[in-house]
Amino acid sequence: MTDAHPLPSLVITGATVLSHTTPADPGYPADPSARRAEAVLLPDHAVGVVYGAIAWVVPTAELTDDDVRGAEVVDARGLVAIPGLINCHTHAAMTMFRGSAEDVSAHSWFNDHIWPMEVNLTPRDVALGARLAIGEMLLAGVTTFADHYFFLDEVAREVEAAGIRALLAPTYFSSEGPAGLDRSVAFVERWHGAADGRITAAMGPHATYTLDDDDLRRTAAAAARLGVLTHIHAAEGMNQTESSLASRGVTPMQVLHDTGLLDSGVLIAHGAGITEDDLRFLSPAADRIGVAACDKVYLKHAQGSTTPVRLLHDGGVPVGIGTDGPASHNTLDVLESMRMLSLVEKDKERDATWLTSAHAIDLATRQSALVVGQGGRIGALLPGHRADIALIDPSGPHMQPMHDLLAALVLSVRSSDVRHVVVDGRVLVRDGRLTGLDLVEAIAELNRRIPQLRDTSHGTRIQDYDP
Repeated sequence: MTDAHPLPSLVITGATVLSHTTPADPGYPADPSARRAEAVLLPDHAVGVVYGAIAWVVPTAELTDDDVRGAEVVDARGLVAIPGLINCHTHAAMTMFRGSAEDVSAHSWFNDHIWPMEVNLTPRDVALGARLAIGEMLLAGVTTFADHYFFLDEVAREVEAAGIRALLAPTYFSSEGPAGLDRSVAFVERWHGAADGRITAAMGPHATYTLDDDDLRRTAAAAARLGVLTHIHAAEGMNQTESSLASRGVTPMQVLHDTGLLDSGVLIAHGAGITEDDLRFLSPAADRIGVAACDKVYLKHAQGSTTPVRLLHDGGVPVGIGTDGPASHNTLDVLESMRMLSLVEKDKERDATWLTSAHAIDLATRQSALVVGQGGRIGALLPGHRADIALIDPSGPHMQPMHDLLAALVLSVRSSDVRHVVVDGRVLVRDGRLTGLDLVEAIAELNRRIPQLRDTSHGTRIQDYDP
């Protein structure tokens, strides 16, 4: 190390660092369909953090006393450092409804359970649910989440206080009239870039089937003017695509194209009904769009279709990994979602060589960063990227003996193997414990709220589910 490097505030030493090739590396493919960064394992390396960003990644043996003087040092011998995981689509505060609507159809899940209960929501409920969710995600190595829900000011305040990173999109429907879109615009103007840049905001129309085309066009215009993404549910399953074709003659992806949302940039939640013909709309927009896959939810609701990862990969469209809300997914564990997706893809394609462990990790990190509009900023342990890092202990019996570390990180790892978590250079989880977030009171208060939250005697619901 030389004097050219500013003194770091945090140094992680002795880790096996999971890094990536980059577009500047020799051999990086020019063909968009082949652009999958390859994982590079760097044994016994150190990561230096300056002003919340990664300044250097070097062999630990090269460090001198001067390199670590005054820095907080995390001894990571025996641990694996991976980019902080990114949850590309969730409704975080729905922790409050976890397990409340099980073993029912998707239609009943919405109409008979969740949307009637959501009528009861208060801002305080959302704040508590988000706090619980943030704690759960941090403990599982998630450093960024893309949220789509109600009362997002409360979620933003929880994000700001907890130190995590988030893309926040307030949900609205055409049934609200102009108020919903206006509220989303005001939220973006209020919060985009807040919390020292850890909060980015997005427009949050609920879905292509709950907003009319005029509102979607207005959303696209607002997003373009504000310079933000739109986060929207679209083609959640093949049944929605078939319904859209039958009633309107176009697929949900064509709706996104025709209303200008693909031009302004969009995070597509699910996309499990995307067809091969839809690539004519998606591929030209691949540098400003992405799709969040949440395979566990599709299996749980017996949906019959999952996000077509191989089709999107071949079309050059980034795919990230999400959990959806914990009321449907039950956890906010991206490691679990990554494993589920990798296995579903192999089975669906009848190809055991498809979606390797390295590819799965790329989806959960670098590609997920692209999906949430943070490509080149997070999702890789490279100099210049924000210091969002999860340190995993691979010594447990379920990961030993170690033949293939990448495979173990996808197929064997558990969220309880996460030891330390860093966001923007701050240690938010140390030795498996949250450093600044107390969940005890939030959990107790949410449990006291259960009777009121589950009361559906009012006979109303927040919206009708009839895609």
